[in-house]
Amino acid sequence: MGFPKPVIREIGQALSIAQFGGRHPSVKSLKGLGSGVIEIVENHRGATYRTVYTVRFEDRLYVLHCFQKKSKKGIKTPRHDIDLIEGRLKRAQTDYQQRQRKRRAKE
Repeated sequence: MGFPKPVIREIGQALSIAQFGGRHPSVKSLKGLGSGVIEIVENHRGATYRTVYTVRFEDRLYVLHCFQKKSKKGIKTPRHDIDLIEGRLKRAQTDYQQRQRKRRAKE
């Protein structure tokens, strides 16, 4: 939560819109991780902030990573951030499957 307040507000708005099936103007698909992995990009005072989330799972939105892009070379997401996102995506899959099993057991 060390992001500037205007960035937090925009990211919050984008996530809120996504929860209801919409698409905020500052979002785009994150390349290389398949469909349903989305990135919010916000610029503020010369710095770029990113939030990555997934909508791959029915009725669930998982925020996978939030970070400030520090590299001045190109727009490519740094490898260590991609690795972190991939690991969290796998954990989100596991969490979703566990929740589905619990829900079915209650029915």
